[in-house]
Amino acid sequence: MLDAQTAEKPLTLVKSKANLRKEVDASGQWTVAQIEALFALPLNELMLKAQETHKTYFPEGDVELATLLSIKTGGCPEDCGYCPQAARYDTDVKAEKLMGLEEVLEAAKAAKAAGSNRFCMGAAWREPKDRDIEKVTAMIKGVKALGLETCATLGMLEANQAQALQEAGLDFYNHNLDTSEDFYRSVISTRGYQDRLDTISNVRAAGMSVCCGGIVGMGESREQRAAFLARLANLNPYPESVPINHLVPVAGTPLADQKPLDPLEFVRTIAVARITMPKARVRLSAGRQELGRAVQAMCFMAGANSIFYGEQLLTTGNPEAEQDRELLAELGLKTKQSYKAEVLV
Repeated sequence: MLDAQTAEKPLTLVKSKANLRKEVDASGQWTVAQIEALFALPLNELMLKAQETHKTYFPEGDVELATLLSIKTGGCPEDCGYCPQAARYDTDVKAEKLMGLEEVLEAAKAAKAAGSNRFCMGAAWREPKDRDIEKVTAMIKGVKALGLETCATLGMLEANQAQALQEAGLDFYNHNLDTSEDFYRSVISTRGYQDRLDTISNVRAAGMSVCCGGIVGMGESREQRAAFLARLANLNPYPESVPINHLVPVAGTPLADQKPLDPLEFVRTIAVARITMPKARVRLSAGRQELGRAVQAMCFMAGANSIFYGEQLLTTGNPEAEQDRELLAELGLKTKQSYKAEVLV
């Protein structure tokens, strides 16, 4: 049986189907081979290990509800192959200006009234300008005053920008790695992998918590999914929030015709994320609507304990709040009641 991760180090042993032990490397980090071995376990065994880990670190078994608002939609200069907000792709998304402060605060009030713990603000920028930071910091202060956790995803950050967001009271900054380093260039060419790691470092240095995950089902192999999770799990510390998105192909983007990932492979990905990052909130993000209720239920069994909650995620659909409440109630899952951020730093 797989031992639960200690608070300081990842699992020291992984037992394969053939009962073979594999040592972690000398640094105590996860290897891609170890994570591939987890993926290869019989599904019921993998699910059991994930559930044991989840119960150890989240004995209350509660689910965090987060709401994501697109405060600046479309017109992005980047070429992320999955994203309908890229200006170069012919999609139905039109470029819009940054939302006003009062409009954002009204949305945050509605999110809190609906039960959300965390309010996330996303802007379709490659990187914000300093004048943008000034406007977003006002939003952060306003949302914090409502008693919500705050999160923002604005693109790449310089160190001084990260510091300004932290001083405004930002709890989390989201900046996804998206996929493994060797598959990354198949999807994005306008921003390097190291650029993403540098932004995460700037966020950590400023004293904020990290929300970092990616998208599966973009055509990557299982080994590349394992490498992606290894990179996340080996961050020091690993992210407090790990959003796992299931690709939603959008007409007009390069990945519009991508074949869907097998739903059980998505469930496996959630379980492996739980085992390798046991103290993180593993979030079901984009693509939940396409997965359906049964697969979502399996993901909760596999250790997912956070969802994006509301009608829309940036530019893609999301199960409506009432449907989410019904599903959680049917599964007997409680929602997180605290508005205090869980921090690993």
